[in-house]
Amino acid sequence: MPETTSCAAADAVAAENARSYYRHLGENRYESTIHSQGAWNTHEQHMAPVTGIMTHALEQYQPRADMRLARLSFDILGLIPAGEFTIETMMLRPGKTIELLQAELIANGRVAVRATAWRLQKGDTSSVQAYEDEPMASLESANSWDGMNTWPGGFIRSIEARVNAGHRAGRGRVWLRTPFPMLDGGAPSSALVRLLGLADSANGVSARMDPSSGGWMFPNVDLSLHIYREPEGEWLGLDTHVTMAGDGIGLTSAVLNDRKGPFARSEQILTVRPFPSAS
Repeated sequence: MPETTSCAAADAVAAENARSYYRHLGENRYESTIHSQGAWNTHEQHMAPVTGIMTHALEQYQPRADMRLARLSFDILGLIPAGEFTIETMMLRPGKTIELLQAELIANGRVAVRATAWRLQKGDTSSVQAYEDEPMASLESANSWDGMNTWPGGFIRSIEARVNAGHRAGRGRVWLRTPFPMLDGGAPSSALVRLLGLADSANGVSARMDPSSGGWMFPNVDLSLHIYREPEGEWLGLDTHVTMAGDGIGLTSAVLNDRKGPFARSEQILTVRPFPSAS
């Protein structure tokens, strides 16, 4: 089953002292706090805030007012160690109207996560604007929810959750918010960073198997996000579907909502396997 915290008192002190998911150590160096702690292991980072801090780095890299990030694809190359790390960002494909960026999170001498991002030129297309994804039921109609407490870890404890009617295992309708900024001491994060910093939670809000049962584990090895509208606000709505094939592979799909409605889609491919024997 997911590794439980062996030093609960120390974690409580760390949580009391931490005011953000990450501390900026200067230039491209960062340090994770207890709020970034993962659910599968206590000594790793959760992919949700990792997504947020890497999105922040990509936003800050040679920004152009006439362009925005439209697709981000994250490959998780192994356990993401807690503690200090760097983010190396570069341009893979420059262009007047289309650019491809890359960011790598490097910890303990290896690349733990690699992200690529398409940045596209903006323009006035209001005359052909159209949406097909169905919006979630409103935040006002949702109820307070402690279902995320099935999962351990500092990141899970850092978020507030509400649930809409119709939520069940394999089919989730949950709203999430965090009181913590992505980085300490700086300007507020963009709405994109705040909300994408919660998006990896999709694999946990409507899991088909209870992670506390010790039966099955189902971590995702990637996260792909297609952002067709710039989001707003602090609340992220996750309208999720979880598919499990019979050969060890699964998929978590979600439509991402802010309070105005859908703004993106996400996909996470899963490796499904029994928990390792305790012996």
